[in-house]
Amino acid sequence: MELLERMPQVLAQLRETGCCRALRETRPDRDGVNLSGNDYLGITACAALREEFFQGYRENFGSEELALSSASSRLLTGNTPAYTRLEEKLSSLYGGRAALVFNSGYHANIGILPALSGKGDLILADKLDHASIIDGLRLCEADFLRYRHLDCGHLESLLESRREKYRNVFIVTESVFSMDGDETDLRRLAELKRKFDCFLIVDEAHGVGVRGPRGRGLAAECGVEESVDVLIGTFGKALGSTGAYAVMAPETREFLINRMRPFIFTTALPPVILNWSAFVLEKVPGMTDRREKLRRMGIRLRERLSAIDQKRTIPGVSQIVPWIAGSDIQALELAAKLQKKGFLVFAIRPPTVPQGTARLRFSLSAALEEPVIEELADAL
Repeated sequence: MELLERMPQVLAQLRETGCCRALRETRPDRDGVNLSGNDYLGITACAALREEFFQGYRENFGSEELALSSASSRLLTGNTPAYTRLEEKLSSLYGGRAALVFNSGYHANIGILPALSGKGDLILADKLDHASIIDGLRLCEADFLRYRHLDCGHLESLLESRREKYRNVFIVTESVFSMDGDETDLRRLAELKRKFDCFLIVDEAHGVGVRGPRGRGLAAECGVEESVDVLIGTFGKALGSTGAYAVMAPETREFLINRMRPFIFTTALPPVILNWSAFVLEKVPGMTDRREKLRRMGIRLRERLSAIDQKRTIPGVSQIVPWIAGSDIQALELAAKLQKKGFLVFAIRPPTVPQGTARLRFSLSAALEEPVIEELADAL
């Protein structure tokens, strides 16, 4: 009863400070210029791709692959042929490395670290790693520390003082960070991995599709893909589908199949989703023009936003462009004004970002027309 009595007080406080969240039904194709999704390559918005996929579906796949559910985990009857095809395509894209598909990036991040690490190990994670990585750390029996954001010097000092005390050490980071649109120095992390004999795990959720040769991500762009022991990607952002994956050594894949609880105890994805992911995966390597357009738009928006307020620093270098508003109330009011002008953008507030840094997060897409950048900057 104490909890039921406390709920109204907590909710009232959240409303007063502008921190209360609510579900809002949206229709991104009708509610304005969508600047809040992660459809970086414009695949989700592309009706022609969907039409091409569904036209050939009955011809390419048997009736059993029209199922909208697998109704089982992969270790029972859920491991349909669609999984095999998709993981083979991923393996081919990543130079023959073993691939494993998961239901979501969150599933991947709360399962991989607890499966690989144990007592006597240490995990060092970037301070601004995604909540799914932090939740994975909390499930681990290993010790963990968080180094200052993008501060490889701080990471190196932690390794120098602690490496010899632990059996295994894991360095965990995102490649492109989702709130500031900044990126980690993967070359430097690869050097530290070798110097201190560590494992390197990189979440490429916001790098896959939009960065690197054939859209393989920032690690490939930096030439350190082989130094990454587990590279995690998602289908739910630039690739316009559902689910996630990791590429790794064959032994690591087998180990995860046997030890990763979110993998073992989760109903498998339906074949139609897996086949769509495989279809998209064949298209993405050739989307060089879309990647270049996205890069160009990110540069231009940062230029325009910097010109609005020359004292303001616009962080990042990617398709994610933040505008720091300050308080939660200020971010909410600014978002509401832009929505009235036809831009679908929302306030990002703590705990997603640190206190005092509530912001608008402009998430660009190759589906947008480039003049939208000028219109947005003028409106802001």
